[in-house]
Amino acid sequence: MLDQLNDYLLYLQTNNYSDETIYNYDRDLKLFENYLQNNNLKFNKLTKKDIERYKAWLNSLDRETAGGLSPISDHKLLARSINRSLSAIRSYLKYLVEMDIPAPLASEAIKLLKTTKKHARVAELRDLIRLIEAPTKLEKNKLIALRNRAILELLFSTGMRISELINLKMDKIDTSGKIFVLGKGKKERFVYMTARAYEHLKKYLAKRNSSSAYIFIPYRGLNTNAKDKKISANYLQMKIKKYRELLQINVPTSAHSLRHGFATYLAESGANPAAIQILLGHESLDTTTRYVHASDRYAEKTHHDFHPLKK
Repeated sequence: MLDQLNDYLLYLQTNNYSDETIYNYDRDLKLFENYLQNNNLKFNKLTKKDIERYKAWLNSLDRETAGGLSPISDHKLLARSINRSLSAIRSYLKYLVEMDIPAPLASEAIKLLKTTKKHARVAELRDLIRLIEAPTKLEKNKLIALRNRAILELLFSTGMRISELINLKMDKIDTSGKIFVLGKGKKERFVYMTARAYEHLKKYLAKRNSSSAYIFIPYRGLNTNAKDKKISANYLQMKIKKYRELLQINVPTSAHSLRHGFATYLAESGANPAAIQILLGHESLDTTTRYVHASDRYAEKTHHDFHPLKK
C-alpha cells in the first residue's frame, strides 16, 4: 500500500534520524498500512475524512490488526501516542512531496489531537536520594547492588537519558569524571559526574570483570564476557519501579524522573536555565523550562524573592 515506505525509511537513516525514531515511524506506518488494507482503502485515494476515521479507530478500544501491531486493549491510547502515529503519516507525505512523488493529501491536512499539559511532578529530593541508595540496601547480590547503585547515581548526577546511559562505553569517560555523550539526533555533548557518583562508578568497575565494551552489563543468564552485552532499559525501569514501591515513594518515578529531578533541583539551587539546557542536550530552551518551572517550591521562592510588594 505504501510503495515508498522502504525508500522513506532509508531517507530517515541517511538524514541522521535516531534508530528509535526510525523504528517508531516504521511501526506506525505499517499499522496505518494494515488499517488501509483491512478497510479496503487505497492510499492514493486518501481523503481527510479517511484520516478522521483513522483517528477515531486509534482512539477506540477495538484496535486489533493483522500481525499484532496493535492488539485489542482495555484502555485507550494516550493522545501523544496517537499524535506520534499521525506525525509519522505527515512525515511520509512530506517526503513524497520532497521527492516529487504524487501525494493524496498535504501533510498540513492531518491535524494532531489537542493535548492537555499536565503539571510535571518530581519526587522530593530526600526521596530521590533514598531511591538512588536503594540498591545498596535492597539487593542481595553485591555485584548487582554495586552496578545498580552506580547507574542511579550516574543518572541523577549527569541528567543523562536512559538510552545514553545503557549505551555508555568505557572510552567515553575521562579521569576527571567528564563524560562524552552522543544524544538524540546524534548530537554530541559533555555531562559531568559528581565526586560521589564517580566514587560509586569506580567501586562497580573494580568488581565488574567483563570484556564488554559497554559499562553496564547484565549478570544473569548471559555471557558477561561478550563484547556487545549491555543492560536493557526495560530491566532498569522495572528495578526502579520495584525500589520505589518498596520504599513507598508515592510520586511515580522512573529513569526519566531522575533526569527530571536533576534539572529541577539544579534550577531550585539557582542554576542558569541556559546551562541546564546544555547539560540536558535540549535543542530548545522552551523544552528545558518545563523542568525549570516544574517545582512548586521554585515558583514559591521566585514569588517570595521578586514580588515588588514582598515587604
